[in-house]
Amino acid sequence: MKATLVAAAAASLGLGGPALADPVKVGMITTLSGGGASLGIDTRDGFMLAVSRAGNPDLSVVIEDDQQKPDIAVQIADKMIQSDKVDVLTGIVWSNLAMAVVPAATAQGKFYLSTNAAPSQLAGKGCNPNYFSISYQNDNLHEAAGAYAAKAGITKAFIMAPNYPAGQDSLAGFKRFYEGEVVAEVYTQLGQTDYAGEIAQIRASGADGVFIFLPGGMGISFVKQYADSGVGLKLIGPAFSFDQTIIQAMGDAALGVLNGANWSPDLDNDANAAFVQAFRAEYGRLPSVYAAYGYDTANLLLSAMDKASISDPDAFRAALREADFDSVRGKFSFNASQHPVQDLFMREVVRDGDILTNRIVGVAIEDRGHAYEDECKM
Repeated sequence: MKATLVAAAAASLGLGGPALADPVKVGMITTLSGGGASLGIDTRDGFMLAVSRAGNPDLSVVIEDDQQKPDIAVQIADKMIQSDKVDVLTGIVWSNLAMAVVPAATAQGKFYLSTNAAPSQLAGKGCNPNYFSISYQNDNLHEAAGAYAAKAGITKAFIMAPNYPAGQDSLAGFKRFYEGEVVAEVYTQLGQTDYAGEIAQIRASGADGVFIFLPGGMGISFVKQYADSGVGLKLIGPAFSFDQTIIQAMGDAALGVLNGANWSPDLDNDANAAFVQAFRAEYGRLPSVYAAYGYDTANLLLSAMDKASISDPDAFRAALREADFDSVRGKFSFNASQHPVQDLFMREVVRDGDILTNRIVGVAIEDRGHAYEDECKM
């Protein structure tokens, strides 16, 4: 799937502000088909909502589907850089795809603004002046779950994630702040849909709670099978596994699950209220964390365009670092490795009328950066 979208088409909204003369072309590589499509669709829709609302005629966006395949993502990135002549790349959901694309893109002088994937390798030793994570560092939402687990009554945890970079980061993040005992640490296959064996392991483990990171269709399959199994231990995870689109597919099996997040639709600030209202009006659904990150990423980019020209990379980089935009998360700044410093929350899946959604139940960690900052030598 391929689409070319130009922000000038939205100028009729009357929301455009002044911009510097040099145009900026963005290449968005994201997942728009297969089991992870809802994540990429929300990323795209959040980003394009901000672009539309800004109405800046100097910003254009090219969007392509990576099909959740690293080789496809690399091919698209090469084409975008060499043929489409993009200035900025963004949109990748999955960390294994990010690791295939980002180092080569930044080495060629392109800016990469991450709407989601933020593996530890790019936060620490692999940090780069042209790489910004607008979402988090991969460990963060898992750290929130680990920090909050004791309050949830989990003293013996069974922890599980897919065996790929984000999965490894997730379990490392959970353990970093968890004060109880990890009774089992299990890695599953990426894209797995049958969890009978893992549920049997949970039943026999002696755990009193389960932490999972299973994004997209993996989480849907697990939660439904887990609910049917009758094991009944408390489930806790990151927002990736219990986000807005995903929990609708899970149904009542997701009710009561706690999940670590840095954003929620009920987060109380003006920028977030405006975003949620505009997203619902435009797309007819509540936004997810992926949509929120896409929206923030576009607004960060637009804020830099108001201050500097992309033809002066040093000035443009400095403008990005200022993060002079109203984040839907409220507090937002970058640390030295160009990852967010932000509050981390715990949410609970609840029913609101005919839909499931998340509500904040507490703050897990305040002003969190990430664990790999000392490894970054920028």
